[in-house]
Amino acid sequence: MTSTILTATGTPRPRRAPGGPAGTRPRGRAGTHPREGHPREARPREGHPRPDRPRALPPHTVFAERLLAVLSGERPVHWMLGHTVGEAYEQLVRIAPETPLRSLGPRPVLRRCSVQVDDGRTAVEAFATIAVGARVRAMAFRLERGGDQRWRCAAVELDGLGAATRPVPRPA
Repeated sequence: MTSTILTATGTPRPRRAPGGPAGTRPRGRAGTHPREGHPREARPREGHPRPDRPRALPPHTVFAERLLAVLSGERPVHWMLGHTVGEAYEQLVRIAPETPLRSLGPRPVLRRCSVQVDDGRTAVEAFATIAVGARVRAMAFRLERGGDQRWRCAAVELDGLGAATRPVPRPA
């Protein structure tokens, strides 16, 4: 049994079969593939190829975000235990409680992170700018690549705090 549909002009047209025109698949929910139920991927604009997977952040940006979370009090210092080598952990323990990023004002935000890589690609010197409301602060840190090919933080400084905060002996 075939049924007809009236068009806007009042002329009848035959109803399509449930599968649609030849070569097309029936659709499930709007925006999903009928068999998988996953949201349809956005189509790339011409000249802008769609990446197959999300781009991973570079290690210096990941570490800048991690250090910012610790220095702002969002995360405890021991969160960096497996991600530090040498004196870096002690530097964090020393500067985290006294850092100006722990204020009750706006949450600090990483604005920019630049890097300089050594020739052997085993160490990275990074510089980050951090916005706290209208104020901008500076953070510098060093990453070293270990034998297991993992990056670890080897030194941290924030607005002059860090390596320079060692106790200075007073003259007697």
